[in-house]
Amino acid sequence: MSLAEAPREKFADLFTPKLITVWREGYTLAQFRADVFAGLTVAIVALPLSTAIAIASGATPQAGLFASAIGGFFVSALGGSRFQIGGPAGAFIVLVASTIEKFGYSGFVAATLMAGAFLLAIGYLRLGTYIKYIPHSVAVGFTAAIGLIIFTSQLHELFGLRLDHEPAAFLPKVESLWAARETLNPQALALAVACLGLIVSLRAFAPRFPGLLAAVAFALAATWALDLHIATIGSRFGELPRGLPAPALPHLALADWWRLAPAALAIAVLGGIESLLSAVVADGMTGRRHRSNCELAAQGWANIASALFGGLCVTGAIARTATNIRAGAHGPVAGILHAIMLMAFLMLAAPLAAHIPLAALAAILTLVSWNMIERDQIAAILRSDRGEAVILLVTAGLTVFEDVTIGIAAGVTLGALIFMHKMAQVVAVETGETLFEEDSADASEGEAASADPDFLVYRIAGPFFFGAVNSVAAALDHIGRRPKIFVLDLSKVPLADGAAAHALHGFITREQKHGVRVILSGASRGVHRTLVAHGVNSRLVHFSADVADARAYCDNHEIDKAIAET
Repeated sequence: MSLAEAPREKFADLFTPKLITVWREGYTLAQFRADVFAGLTVAIVALPLSTAIAIASGATPQAGLFASAIGGFFVSALGGSRFQIGGPAGAFIVLVASTIEKFGYSGFVAATLMAGAFLLAIGYLRLGTYIKYIPHSVAVGFTAAIGLIIFTSQLHELFGLRLDHEPAAFLPKVESLWAARETLNPQALALAVACLGLIVSLRAFAPRFPGLLAAVAFALAATWALDLHIATIGSRFGELPRGLPAPALPHLALADWWRLAPAALAIAVLGGIESLLSAVVADGMTGRRHRSNCELAAQGWANIASALFGGLCVTGAIARTATNIRAGAHGPVAGILHAIMLMAFLMLAAPLAAHIPLAALAAILTLVSWNMIERDQIAAILRSDRGEAVILLVTAGLTVFEDVTIGIAAGVTLGALIFMHKMAQVVAVETGETLFEEDSADASEGEAASADPDFLVYRIAGPFFFGAVNSVAAALDHIGRRPKIFVLDLSKVPLADGAAAHALHGFITREQKHGVRVILSGASRGVHRTLVAHGVNSRLVHFSADVADARAYCDNHEIDKAIAET
């Protein structure tokens, strides 16, 4: 293989869809039957969920179905996970609703198109690894906040309240719900409670039975048989279309596209986090391994395709992916069939869907919101680490009371600051003790250092970066005496940055002015490269492999004598 061919092969390895991988392994009729059953099972689950999420987001029901059918097809056909099921997700409800409220549905579609382009760039530039660095406490706090917001957004449907306008912001929403309390519809509340009870009972006693679809079917039958006067999809949105619209780009001015960039970036980042988290869950359930960047690229194409047909934004759906695996799916064909079956439902059963009561969909989303709040994880974080607890509370609070993007940005920023503070403590002078201690770990080195007062060895232990520079510099400044030879052992430094190199440069220059010869020992290849790039090179200082090598260098070159004569 030539050098020119190597990059192409590596690119192919990273971005070959799992659909092709499964086909190369040999795809049998038995495996196809398994995928048909799994695809049907997931379609049954996705049908009410997609509709409910779309309505809760402030969009039309068909927008959720278009996203599941079109976006789900591309996620399975092009993705880097065997079992990932794509579609609208509950975590997007608040972000989608606020975007639609600010920019209208055309603006949201444009933001979804841009988000798809961002995800393509993240995937093909192989930046998917960095999305995994989102702190766990940020993800837990964010999903808990979204769960609370989703539940609040469904209260008016659960209680059958009549609202002229429901604000997207949390506190105004609560105020409007309370103001409309006298419009409560007992029939809607009773139906919602019955649907909740049915779903919970089926999960407990018949977990393999499609409880969500059963609840919708029960609600349809009860509404017809009892002639209930409650809101339905048809009364609120009219009859669903029986096919796809023609693909179209939103007509927006250039300035409007620019204003949508923050929302598009938020959709892309959140979609990337959700899809990779779902893929990791699938890997844990199956023992397989997904391709992160291939998955992100597929999410990009899926969002672009969904937006062109007016659908919601798409991501990997954890619940539907887990259902796909439990139903016995063999590979991506199951996800493709789920998308085809959803489209078939839209074309054949759209009139029936118009009679689905909104209270039943609100009951489904109430359970979704409850499951999004990871109570065990929240308790563990609050008990174990004060810093992580602060990150969780700040992320959740800002997401609920301010904005989704503000909550995530604040959580990630705070998480980075707390992480840097913890890393800086590893090398910081703390409680009167310094991590720059005279080397006594090795007996021979310790004896050599103690036997010769003109040969002093100090060690830096831990990551030497800008967060630790001040404490490192303070420790070096308070050594207390100047030997003839000063060896700074860097063998325990896993990394260093430009600020660290600058601090060392200043220390070495100052010591040389006082006649002290400085030797740096044990620097790793990466640390050495950083130091040299910032002027700490062989013209300024001598580098040795370890402390013993530094001592041998001094003896061989009679540095002690040379210094004494000067």
